[in-house]
Formats: sequence, structure tokens, C-alpha cells
Amino acid sequence: MSHSVIAAIDLGSNSFRLEVARVINGQLYTLDALKETIRLAAGLKKDKTLDQTSQQRALNCLQRFSERIRGLPAGAIRVVGTNTLRVAKNANQFLQQAEAILGVPIEIIAGHEEARLIYIGVSHFLPRTNEKRLVVDIGGGSTEFIIGQRYRPLVVESLYMGCVTYSSRFFPGAKVSQKAFKLAELSAATECQVLKKQFSRHQWHLAVGSSGTAKALTELLEQNGYPSGVITREGLEFLKKSLIEAGDTHQLKLPGLKADRIPVLAGGLAIMLTIFKELKITQMTTTDCGLREGVLYEMLGRIEHQEDTRVVTVNEFAQRYHTDQAQAERVKLLALKLFKQLVEKEHFQRYSPYLVWAAQLHEIGLSIAHAGYHRHAAYIIDNADMPGFSKQEQAIVGGLLQAQRGRLTKVTARVTNDIGWAMILALRLAVLIHRDRHQLAIPKMSLLVVNRGYVLTISPRWLKQNPLSAANLEMESQHWQELGRTLTLNQ
Repeated sequence: MSHSVIAAIDLGSNSFRLEVARVINGQLYTLDALKETIRLAAGLKKDKTLDQTSQQRALNCLQRFSERIRGLPAGAIRVVGTNTLRVAKNANQFLQQAEAILGVPIEIIAGHEEARLIYIGVSHFLPRTNEKRLVVDIGGGSTEFIIGQRYRPLVVESLYMGCVTYSSRFFPGAKVSQKAFKLAELSAATECQVLKKQFSRHQWHLAVGSSGTAKALTELLEQNGYPSGVITREGLEFLKKSLIEAGDTHQLKLPGLKADRIPVLAGGLAIMLTIFKELKITQMTTTDCGLREGVLYEMLGRIEHQEDTRVVTVNEFAQRYHTDQAQAERVKLLALKLFKQLVEKEHFQRYSPYLVWAAQLHEIGLSIAHAGYHRHAAYIIDNADMPGFSKQEQAIVGGLLQAQRGRLTKVTARVTNDIGWAMILALRLAVLIHRDRHQLAIPKMSLLVVNRGYVLTISPRWLKQNPLSAANLEMESQHWQELGRTLTLNQ
């Protein structure tokens, strides 16, 4: 389905951002953009739970955002959460309330996926040259690093350091000292050690800083006589010296210093200066573009059927783990046929892609061992970096792979609704029926939903000709009985 207007919401650790864009001939034109400073990361307590004050501040913001996206179909809106919502132990509590306000699901994306989307967003606003670019995005709770060429990210990394977390940790109350700054730089330098090889100076030609921290530093330097549109090492050293002399960011009397940046300036500056030193950057251009633009362009690709990154990722995984593509295709077709009989059309359209991906990847665990290959497959998917997938999407595919065979009680914690069980049943039956890998004809069969269970009607002639499959279907019925559901076999 195509949409003439789409929207992206970025639930960052420092700011929440909304961008609404019109789609015209495959291009995006911004209609509206909103930003509110929430500082969600500052609400993380020592036990890694979000305090109620920060949650309420965030929910109030989303109430305002919801007014702007009212009337847009759910498929035209994508909401992503980043570092703070990745680490908060009580994130689910907040997400349930936030989703109720917005009326759409919120995707929590991994650090590498955040980095990939940031690069996609930034690259669409840079000159179309073939030179390799280093993009650095200092957020509230994490910093993303990407080397890419044109629209393609080549190397991505995400480090757990951000302007909010570093300001709270090293400069509480916006107090700044020489010692505190040295400790912050030392901590950032330790984090940056993993970048030394892949992100060294000879790997890229142009450095670009994206989003809030980079833009704020650029504007502050520009107002104090430094070159327009860039950050320089000399300029960063000037800001460091000025901050230490002031001793308190609130006492810093510099033109261009905005009130909303005062609490996080020192942390962001310490991180940026360290990055300049460690990666030997002398000058960095900046852009206000970032994650939300990347989300919009990713949506545009899916809507226009140009390219869904998730499809590309699944195909790459299937090749990497040398799956039997013919077998995967057989399992996929039967699983979809059965799933379609179990759910309503709208649910089939929404969830069938996960079933397709699970069918394509259901045997990747064989590359490790045949014994327990479904567990190996689930482990790979649960822990791999999968470009295009949110953490929830990855969990759905991983759960399907874990549940494709064996006892069902092991996945009860992963399945939250009847649609999930319907997907699992469709995949399990498809894998079971196609256990004879060379079989082309499948039996005449139909699947119905009944109270707390299912009825499978299947050709008695086929069962007679395939006694092993018949025995496995009887065992399958027992597995569903253990779960408290029924699978009745009708001949």
C-alpha cells in the first residue's frame, strides 16, 4: 500500500523528534518537524529503571505528537526507540502507555541498526560523491559511528556513551573542572579503543557530525568567531578551556549557548573532543539530519517496493549459512497456506512476512549441528546484527525458529497472542510435512481454529502412504495438549 504522507518519530535518549513528509515521485518533502528535549537518559536510576518523572515527561510529549499524526494510517507511521529504551529494565511498562497514546507499535532498535539508519538519513543530504564518509552521531545515551559510501553504510559501530549520560556521570549539576573533564575524556578514549582499526584516518575522506550535539557545537563555535558549518579541533579546545574557566555551564557567558544545551554541553563536548583526538579528525562538517530521516527513507523503500532491507538481510543470512533454498521454498509455501486459514486477512498481511523469513532461515542452525538445530538457529537470530530488523522483529523470527520443532512449553514466554501460536503451528506442520525433502506433492489438508485449539483435516490415503509423518502428527497433537491447547486430526 502506498502513502502520500509518512511520519517518523525518534524516541532518543536526549530528544524526541517527529518528522512528517510528503512522498512525491519517490522523493521526500518535509511538511512538519517537531523536537522536544526530554532527557530520558537522565531518568535512568542506578538499578537501570526509568523514573516516573521522566516517563511522564515523555508521555506528555507523545500526547502532543499524537495530535500531529492523527488521521495518518498506522502503516504510514514508524516509531523507533534507542539506547535508553534498550537498557531500561521497565521499558515495557512505558512502551505500553506510549503505544496506547500513539496508536502504533514502537520498535526498539539495536545500536548497529540505529547507526545504519542514521547513515541512510545523513547520506541523502550529502553531495553524491564516491568518497567514503565517516558519520558520527553523539546521542543522549550512545554514540554511533559509520563509514559509508554514497547511500551504503559499510562499517557501523555503537558505543555506550552519550551527552546525557556523560554529563550526569562526570559533570553533575553542570559543574565542570579540569579533573572531571580529564576523567570524561579518559572514559571516552577507553570506549573508542575498539574503533582504532576499522575507523582509522586512512579509511575515510570526510567526517560528518549529525544531529543534536554536533549541530549545537557548530552553532556555538560559529557565534564565537570560528568557521561556519564545521567543527574544528581548535574550536573544541576553546570550548573546553572556556567551560573549565567558568566552572559551571550555567555561568558560561558565550554567545549562541542555548538554555536547553546547558545541562548536556560538557558531556557532549568531552566525547566529541576525544573522538577528534582518537580518530585524528581535524575538521568535521555537520548536519541536523539523522535517525528520523533514515527511518523515513527506509519506509519509503518498503512502501515503494524498491528495497526492504529486511529481505536483503534474510537472503544474505540464507546464503551465509548455506541453507537448502528449495526446501525453504517448500516450507514457506505450505506454512503460508496454512497460516492463511487460521487468521483474518489483515493479520495475514501483517504477520506473513515473519513466517516467510522464518521459513527461509529455519535450517540455518544445521551449519552448527543437526542435533538441536532449531535452538542453534534461534540463538543465531536472537544475537546477530540484522540490518533492517527491530529488536521485536528479530525476537519474533527467533521465537518461530526455536518453536519449529520439539516441545512447545519452551517458548511460552515468547508468545503473547493467538496469532503467534497460529504462526508456530503453520511453520511446524510445514516442516513436518516436508521432512521428506524430495517430496513434491503435499496431501489435501485444511486447518481450522476451534476453542483453545485447532482441527487438522488431512488425506487418509496420504497418511497411510507416509506412516512416519502420521506418527509425527500424532506426537504433534500431544505437544499441543501439553500446552493446554488441542490439535485434533481429522481424516
